[in-house]
Amino acid sequence: MDELQIFRAKLWLWKAGAAWHFLTLPKEMSARIRFFAASPTHGFGSVRVEATIGKTTWKTSLFPSKESKAYILPVKADVRRSEKLLVGKFAQVTLRVMN
Repeated sequence: MDELQIFRAKLWLWKAGAAWHFLTLPKEMSARIRFFAASPTHGFGSVRVEATIGKTTWKTSLFPSKESKAYILPVKADVRRSEKLLVGKFAQVTLRVMN
């Protein structure tokens, strides 16, 4: 699966006081990625991706979420700072699954 996936989601914080921030992918997109991921997933069922928000691109992994029944994308502090992204604000993301 080498095509770009684009979605819009609201940034959320894992737990109060935690440092982990995420965006939840749409369920339909998550199902498609799960089905078409070329290689077996990595630790914790993760899928390697290249993500872009605004002018910032980075490599990371998607992780399956039992609660949302979709993948979640971690957004590191450098990206949040560069793109002025705060909890509760929406971001448009372009993803490319790494084969």
